[in-house]
Amino acid sequence: MTDTTKHLLLVEDEVPLRQAVAEQLGDRGYHVEQADSGESAVARLAEFAFDVIISDLRLPGMDGAALVQAAVERYPDIIAIVITGYGTVKDAVDAIKRGAWDFVNKPFQIDELLHVLESAIEQRRLKSENAYLRAQLDERYRFEGIVGKSRPMVRLLQLLETIATTSSTILISGETGTGKEVVARSIHHNGPRRMNRFVALNCSAIPETLLEAELFGHVRGAFTGASGHRQGRLEQAHKGTLFLDEVGTMSAALQMKLLRVLQEREFERVGDSHTTKVDVRVIAATNSDLTKMVADGQFREDLFYRLNVIPVHLPPLRDRTDDIPLLVRHFFDKVAAQAFGAHDDSLGAPGAARPEITISQEGMRRLMAYRWPGNVRQLENAIERAVAFSAGRPQIDVADLPPEIQDAREASLSAALSSNVSLPEDGMNLDTFISNIERDLIQRSLERTRGNKGQAARLLGLKRTTLVEKLKRLDKR
Repeated sequence: MTDTTKHLLLVEDEVPLRQAVAEQLGDRGYHVEQADSGESAVARLAEFAFDVIISDLRLPGMDGAALVQAAVERYPDIIAIVITGYGTVKDAVDAIKRGAWDFVNKPFQIDELLHVLESAIEQRRLKSENAYLRAQLDERYRFEGIVGKSRPMVRLLQLLETIATTSSTILISGETGTGKEVVARSIHHNGPRRMNRFVALNCSAIPETLLEAELFGHVRGAFTGASGHRQGRLEQAHKGTLFLDEVGTMSAALQMKLLRVLQEREFERVGDSHTTKVDVRVIAATNSDLTKMVADGQFREDLFYRLNVIPVHLPPLRDRTDDIPLLVRHFFDKVAAQAFGAHDDSLGAPGAARPEITISQEGMRRLMAYRWPGNVRQLENAIERAVAFSAGRPQIDVADLPPEIQDAREASLSAALSSNVSLPEDGMNLDTFISNIERDLIQRSLERTRGNKGQAARLLGLKRTTLVEKLKRLDKR
């Protein structure tokens, strides 16, 4: 079921005014959340795709115009309205240039604000095919196709920029679909070996009997069907980079041979006694816990340390949900580019602009609520499917998304509980269990806000006094 309620973020540092406006907007059917500064509003925007943001122009720290710009850059479809007591033409022009839809002067009547707000919503609805104003992704946050500017991704990109210029062996770890090969290619193309080949080999996709020959090559007669000499991936990657995906699936015998390559920079083709020297940078990747495999005797410890010279861990998409709007826009661009190239005749005359593809805010909320077990690859597939199901409509809606993502909001809490809770045969104390959940959420909100109880309360949709009372009550248990 599509959520028709408009989610609104109200940013105002004057508490009485903010609470009064929030209450009146709530009475008109808006779901209102509040922030008292530009910085706290940005934090809320990173977690949720609001339909509307209403902000005072003069705020402590980040001002309202800068906040509007940040909001529109993250969500081009958001409606931004600025309230100011300093209503000069210059203020209005600056705010609108940064993406504000309109502005209202203080003091104002609530009916005046509602008129501006509802007019903006209606105009946006009528022009939904042009809803997203195209915004280019900031190149500072992209590293050869890697998209993201969340805190984990900024740290990752800083690390990649540092290690790309080295020749050290790298071990990339991360769940399936996090983009390990994309990262490996980025390291290669930003390093000193970029003029030479990047050669990829998925160790789990080739039968064990053929993997050795695929990696090292073979000579004529080495085995049945070997009718001639053949270079392996190692030789093909000479002076360049060899990417070994799912390296944890290698047999013990192949692990030993790979160890020799890393130590001596030489190998023999299958069936040959001649030693071949090779100059290659090895980047390995795994979605397995190699440390545990070493402890269990399933992976050579000496090879692990040879591979793990520089460890790179890719965060799962569920830990960087604030990157989802950027990724969605990136995949829309990709799908539009493919469609434009493949069906040029159906898209109008040569030189015609590529079709704009957008997604409703409720659709974006479902994408951000989903847990993404398949990570970025699953998101890309979901976007491609949604575009196909939209049948040429310019805006993707909830109904175009895969069923499991449509149900993300409703299923998120029950799924979390069912996956983490077992009911003992002798029963349980429900009050204690609920209190523990409450304590955990409060603790996490305080950690995120670095102990700021006011901001933590807003994250949980509570008043500060309510949060303080809950802490006192929980501490007594």
